[in-house]
Amino acid sequence: MERSLIIIKPDALQRGLVGEITKRFETKGLKLTGCKMIQLDSEILKIHYAHLADKPFFPGISAFMQSTPVIAQIWEGFEAVEAVRIIVGITKARAADAGTVRGDLAMSFQNNVVHASDSVENAEIEVKRFFEESEVFKYDKTMDEHVYAGDEK
Repeated sequence: MERSLIIIKPDALQRGLVGEITKRFETKGLKLTGCKMIQLDSEILKIHYAHLADKPFFPGISAFMQSTPVIAQIWEGFEAVEAVRIIVGITKARAADAGTVRGDLAMSFQNNVVHASDSVENAEIEVKRFFEESEVFKYDKTMDEHVYAGDEK
């Protein structure tokens, strides 16, 4: 099973959208295996957004992501990274499809309510960046037999 990291951003926390966002992944049938509220600092943001750290807009992203705590979650499932990306929608929220988290709940490129891992490789790195192994839980989700076909488990 794959894991994907979700960060519920400050705008979602301020707007009371944590439950709505979490519900989308639960309803899909993904399994929550890690969840915590954390305050990000500039060091972790420089690492996490290394591909943007030299851009002129990075200080704004950093300030935004540090403006309140965030909720970090790990969602697990068959082809979870792709499933999460579909649920979340494209980064430019005002152009995201209706029915996606960003399409329904956001209008901004930066204030787009969630970060989601963009590949299986990055998901593995990001999960380790934000969670200690002791914070990742393994358990049987009894409804999995109703979510996946036998060869997908």
